[in-house]
Amino acid sequence: GNAQIAPEEIEAIKAAARQLLTGAWTEKDGTTRPVRQSDIIVVAPYNAQVNALREALPVGIRVGTVDKFQGQEAPVCLVSMTASSAEETPRGMDFLFSLNRINVAVSRAKGLALVFGAPRLREAKCETVAQMRLVNTLCALPVFKQNERGSV
Repeated sequence: GNAQIAPEEIEAIKAAARQLLTGAWTEKDGTTRPVRQSDIIVVAPYNAQVNALREALPVGIRVGTVDKFQGQEAPVCLVSMTASSAEETPRGMDFLFSLNRINVAVSRAKGLALVFGAPRLREAKCETVAQMRLVNTLCALPVFKQNERGSV
């Protein structure tokens, strides 16, 4: 399993970014233009994943932790959960599933936020009601695509 780097998510995020860069973005004033690299931000919880994503993605796509992007916005935000399961997270379930972190990450997007994560994250073994609330936040997000290896 993955703890601090998720190669499957890096590949999925690369593919999503490539596809998004073929699309268009409509500004609030109604003008439409092509999506630029600077329109996409990628958020990950761990520096190891941030560094791996930076190496894999075009230079114009901003990549960082939730803390780095606090207060910033972009048309598109791609969120990497990184860990394969809640049990494998180096900083614990409370860090990975933090309501504040997930909210800040998703709310960076002006138009589209996509969360990339292993399906096993939704099956976390909770020991407290507070942990159930944390996992429910992730479970509430719709699943769009799952490949044969189980990556979303």
